[in-house]
Amino acid sequence: MIPPERYQSVGELLRDALIQYKTETALVELDRKREKRRYTYLEAKREAERLARRLQDAGVGAGDRVAIIMSNQARWLLSAYAALYRGAVLVPLDYKLEGAEQEALLRHCRPKVLITEYPEWRDLEAVKGGELSIDLVLVSELPPKLALPELPATRHERWEDAAAAPEDPRAAPRPDFVPRTRQDQATLVYSSGTGGRPKGCMLTHDNYLEQYRTLLELFPFEIGDRYFSVLPTNHAIDFMVGFVGAFACGATVVHQRSLRPEFLRWAMQEHGITHMAVVPLILEAFERRIREQVEEKGEVAEHVVEGLKQLNAALTLDKPRRLLSRALLKPIHDGLGKDLKLLFVGGAFVDRARAQTFYDLGVPVVIGYGLTEACTVLTVNDLKPFRPDSVGKPLEGVELEIRGADDHGVGEVWVKSRTVFAGYLDDPEQTAEVLRDGWLKTGDLGWLDPAGHLHLVGRSKNMIVTAGGKNIYPEDIENAFEGLECEELCVFASGYLWPGGKLTEEKLVAVVRPKKGDALPEDVVAELRRRNHALPDFKRVQGLLTWTDEFPRTASMKVKRPILAEQVRASADRDAVKRLAL
Repeated sequence: MIPPERYQSVGELLRDALIQYKTETALVELDRKREKRRYTYLEAKREAERLARRLQDAGVGAGDRVAIIMSNQARWLLSAYAALYRGAVLVPLDYKLEGAEQEALLRHCRPKVLITEYPEWRDLEAVKGGELSIDLVLVSELPPKLALPELPATRHERWEDAAAAPEDPRAAPRPDFVPRTRQDQATLVYSSGTGGRPKGCMLTHDNYLEQYRTLLELFPFEIGDRYFSVLPTNHAIDFMVGFVGAFACGATVVHQRSLRPEFLRWAMQEHGITHMAVVPLILEAFERRIREQVEEKGEVAEHVVEGLKQLNAALTLDKPRRLLSRALLKPIHDGLGKDLKLLFVGGAFVDRARAQTFYDLGVPVVIGYGLTEACTVLTVNDLKPFRPDSVGKPLEGVELEIRGADDHGVGEVWVKSRTVFAGYLDDPEQTAEVLRDGWLKTGDLGWLDPAGHLHLVGRSKNMIVTAGGKNIYPEDIENAFEGLECEELCVFASGYLWPGGKLTEEKLVAVVRPKKGDALPEDVVAELRRRNHALPDFKRVQGLLTWTDEFPRTASMKVKRPILAEQVRASADRDAVKRLAL
């Protein structure tokens, strides 16, 4: 790995990496069971710098914002490097959001340039219509038959044309590299749901360089390692591990355009994947597939595998032994890919038994805890030994305190580190709420054991993290039920209403006050279910609690959510929640 200490910016680090590893394979892009494109580091450098030249011609310089809305692909990383090369602030937006949600964030961040792809561009009506003030929109994979008109306020071009090699390379002007300092902003990352008040986290170059240093010291990539990028690259984990960390160590990043399970497994096996970052939902799918494969072999095979798993668990109690585990459980490892070394798991709470199962099978699961406001991770289990019951110890340089602890030592997690963000864009009020004298107020509840491991037990704020790693703010969900024939409706995370349950079993609960009587009419419940079903699956309400008292409200008629939650907690328990069947 390239040591980060001598660098002032992420762009500078990546610039040297693309030169140092120029003959190594940087990127492999797959489409189902076909290799679509492969780049060496030198080829990636040349294409990205041609794009950087186009950004320079568009006037992009130090501090200008360049937004990216793209699915996982090589062009995402090439575009990001081009923006950082020009000293721009990178704004990675979630390609899975609806077009209107993406445009709301674009209005908030006001980028000079937007880089996107055709499927996303089709849903950006305000962008296509020139309603947003964006100087240049680069669209990848636009069908040749479609023309790109000159729009009133926005120039549109094909990404491929902007990055194309000139007929005479010697005549092509090279872009100017724009240096930045560690204190300068590197990215603007949105940390929450898109409804209501956007929270754009301003992260500096020092945040990323320090995160890279501490994380890669524990789990370094080697030249020849192959990282499989399946989480969206705007996700903090994939951005750090599948872009900055991988490139700075000379590893190969593999993208698969289809995320169907059979193609993911094929890529892992055929391309010798060594590292992946996953959310618990993917880990659960892997476990289910392993279980199905073993059951297909019959009862005897099940007993054999269980015995070998227990033997491997005993032999790897103190630390992982990959070669030994592979020898004992070869069929299992072949199913996941014989070269797999580590699974990084984050974005949501990990089921302890599932993590232990993978470790006992010889596939180490690195569990971490972090927030967008702290770059990527704050604590990590270093596997010495493996601890599935915690989210690990603080990384080097991270100070962690439990404040307001109760009799059991449970309190709110506060952290201080060089990876903590600089604040929210244009929002000193929200910034002041979470940043105090250099300390970040996380809103998460936990306790520290004598060995210094952090254990999370809940959240002090009304938020839920799904098994797929999505942060869902229940207030955002309520808009889908506006106009429903009821007096009042509030959506809560079940863990906020009743702290202390399993975090992996949290769900969204709608607390509804009927217009008349003590029960909701069946036609109202049916309408609620219909609207609920129209939401993305990770945003759907799973429980319904009927409430007959008026909701407490402020003078401006806003629901006092903490007080309502206290009332619900005092008068009803989880058993009172009715399952909201679809």
